[in-house]
Amino acid sequence: MIAGRRADAIVVGAGIIGAACAWRLAQQGLQVLLVDNQRAGATAAGMGHLVCMDDNPAELALSAYSLQLWRSLVARLPESCAWRGCGTLWLAERDDEMAIAEAKRQRMAEYGVTSEALSAAQVAVLEPMLRPGLAGGLRVPGDGIVYAPNVARWLVADAGPAVRVIAGEAVALEHQALVLTSGERLTAPAVVLACGLQADSLLGQPLLRAKKGHLAITDRYPQRVHHQLVELGYGASAHASDGTSVAFNVQARPTGQLLIGSSRQFDAPDSTIDMSLLAAMLTRATTFLPALAQMNIIRCWTGLRAASADGLPLLGPHPQHRWLWLALGHEGLGVTTALGSAALIAAQIHNHRPEIDDTPYLAARMFPKEALPV
Repeated sequence: MIAGRRADAIVVGAGIIGAACAWRLAQQGLQVLLVDNQRAGATAAGMGHLVCMDDNPAELALSAYSLQLWRSLVARLPESCAWRGCGTLWLAERDDEMAIAEAKRQRMAEYGVTSEALSAAQVAVLEPMLRPGLAGGLRVPGDGIVYAPNVARWLVADAGPAVRVIAGEAVALEHQALVLTSGERLTAPAVVLACGLQADSLLGQPLLRAKKGHLAITDRYPQRVHHQLVELGYGASAHASDGTSVAFNVQARPTGQLLIGSSRQFDAPDSTIDMSLLAAMLTRATTFLPALAQMNIIRCWTGLRAASADGLPLLGPHPQHRWLWLALGHEGLGVTTALGSAALIAAQIHNHRPEIDDTPYLAARMFPKEALPV
């Protein structure tokens, strides 16, 4: 064992969640070691959306809170972070889905999130590339997009010397310590795991499950899509507890490309493209945007989302190791909820009252009661 560096906190994982945690802790005066295995994970593979999701109250509370924090930050982001306040347009295929849109509008309004119901004619004016015959939609103007890998790098740089990045692979946890493959032992009073699926092996217990997703991106074209476009059935697809699903989700990137999603596939923990699933996803996309069929797809790829058993992230102290904090299980909302998650973790580490109730996200809910300290 090599005697190693010491800090006030160690954060494992330099994706968007880990970078946000390190940045927030540094803002509060801590010296942080940020351990990065330099493998492109979920942050590099995802869509980079900042979207208010409301499929349950806890998800809505965290995403609405985090989006407030994003809006206070975006003016400082450099152009390389590709922030665009494009808003989200939720699309109703059928008349009965407008009731879903109205319920969504009301739920979000309770948390201070502005949205507006749109008729079919209004949707057609805003997004003429959509096929005719849609029933209408719901516009959420406060949503946006970023290029998450560059945001993660910017957060680390913005923290300055308070955050030191250590390239290495974490292989073991010890009391207030992390052991790397090099043999170096890093120590700190607080260790934060923000390393996605890798956390299961470090913890020695299966808290997370992989949800594989496919994405495709087009060549560059004159801009014809102005919002992030999502079908109203996306929530049911995103939160399915099992099986394979696809849903329509398209972003116009600042490059002039269209980024096309999305799919969900359980227990396929590799990067192989499932051609039949990719075809189903693209077919679904063309039912909303027929012109996509005439565009060149220049790249397709997959990524693995880390999902908890109940679909909510694990944010808080490990119930058996009070020096160990979990920032895991964000599934497809890691970018949206990164700043909110980091704020909750930092408040807990400092024993401050968080700005929103953190009870729904605490990790203790995932442990059998007999395993918890009395």
